[in-house]
Amino acid sequence: QRHEDPNVTNQVALYAPPLEDDVGDQRTDGNIRTSSLAEPTMKLSGHKGSVYCMAYDPLGEVLCSGSFDSTCLLWKAGGDCANLNVLSGHKNAILDLCFTNDSEKIITASADYNLGVYDSITGERIKRFMGHSGIVNAVGVCREGSASLAVSASDDCTARLWDTRGEGRWVALRQITAVAYANDGNFVYTGGIDNCITAWDVRQMRKSMAMKGHTDTITCLALNPKGTHLLSNSMDGTLKTWDIRPFLDDTGGKKKRHDKTFVGGTHNAEKGLLNCAWSADGTLVTGGSADRVVHIWDELSAEELYVLPGHNGCVNSVVFHPKENVVASASSDKSIIVGELSQ
Repeated sequence: QRHEDPNVTNQVALYAPPLEDDVGDQRTDGNIRTSSLAEPTMKLSGHKGSVYCMAYDPLGEVLCSGSFDSTCLLWKAGGDCANLNVLSGHKNAILDLCFTNDSEKIITASADYNLGVYDSITGERIKRFMGHSGIVNAVGVCREGSASLAVSASDDCTARLWDTRGEGRWVALRQITAVAYANDGNFVYTGGIDNCITAWDVRQMRKSMAMKGHTDTITCLALNPKGTHLLSNSMDGTLKTWDIRPFLDDTGGKKKRHDKTFVGGTHNAEKGLLNCAWSADGTLVTGGSADRVVHIWDELSAEELYVLPGHNGCVNSVVFHPKENVVASASSDKSIIVGELSQ
């Protein structure tokens, strides 16, 4: 339900109790169901520790969550969101994860210094990458290129490129906390404790450009669906978008590359690596926030459209469903909330 107080940002209550005379999908309050979820809002429990990361598979059939409890849980993305499988094998917290672009594999990044490659159907670990000598903070995959390529970022000051069919190459940097793979597979974007976003040409293994504007550690990077803009979340309390098209006039540096700034989210003393994400059509952006609330902004105007309460701990990760009007959030309260966005 929306609150119409003009002095308060529009809010959507996650836990509005259903009306007693609701029948099936027909809501007597006039709201029309917009997803395949059994209920407009659902809370998923199963992890024994803080939930740090989540990802939908590209087909929108499965949701995977990673936790401090060293496991990943696979959930059905629609219906009753039943738990499908458990991915185990790591010896420390799962800090990031992603599906390959063919939906067949899940790649996990862990504080045990390793990456895991799992079969998304059987849950079996296929491979383990052990090249890092520090905590692996982030992992990303190429959306449109080879499904076997991945990139990881670590506290050991390296970003490593992996082929799930073999080993990897690496570039040396400062401590890296965020990474993203360009759609064409030719560039990798990294962010870290130097507050700077760096683009790397993976064909020549050299730095391509740097984008400055944040004033604290960058916690996550996410590429928009078209591959033209990069979204960043930072401990300075802002999300920013950056124009990464190759032929943009970059005279003046950050003033040209930096596009928009989104304010409203917060970070706290825990200094968690809070995520950021785009909606499937690129019109909405979101990110984790320490204030226990999910914030969603309109990308075009940078206006905050939704403030979604419901969690009792820091919201570490928020992701949009790739095909439906659904958002999922993961929190340090050990729970996941999946819900429809009102129209």
